Amino acid sequence: MQNLANTWRFSRLMERYRPAAKAILKGAPDYPEINGTVNFHQTKQGVLVVAEIFGLPYKQGECNGEIFAFHIHNGKSCTGNAEDPFADAGTHFNPYNCQHPYHAGDLPPIFGNDGYAWSAVLTDRFTVEEIRGLTIILHKNVDDFSSEPSGNAGAKIACGVIQ
Repeated sequence: MQNLANTWRFSRLMERYRPAAKAILKGAPDYPEINGTVNFHQTKQGVLVVAEIFGLPYKQGECNGEIFAFHIHNGKSCTGNAEDPFADAGTHFNPYNCQHPYHAGDLPPIFGNDGYAWSAVLTDRFTVEEIRGLTIILHKNVDDFSSEPSGNAGAKIACGVIQ
């Protein structure tokens, strides 16, 4: 019964705080099956970031779960070149020149579940207005939360512009 009550509360929260912005994720040419949405809900406590992603690469078996770095970048386009299809997404959103992982755009990793992921995080590192028009990137590797400048996160495998 408690789980039902928590689900109801979450549903009510989502109804109350309709997304103030949204990004549609699309995979890089090497990852065309990746797609999803990232909703940004402005609340009194900060921004609730809710991601639902499909078509993620995955390996089956124990100890093979995929974990992906997830960041808001300061670029305004999901375009690029043959080497980096999302090169124009720029670098991590970091308006205060903080060390990694204290960039405003550093988000918790996305945990894949047989090619699917759902994640929610509440953060006060930015407002929706500050990130509108910027990009959100899903990286191939997990963020190590220490390497400069981007946590050794690897290739950009999906991108969306926050509208």
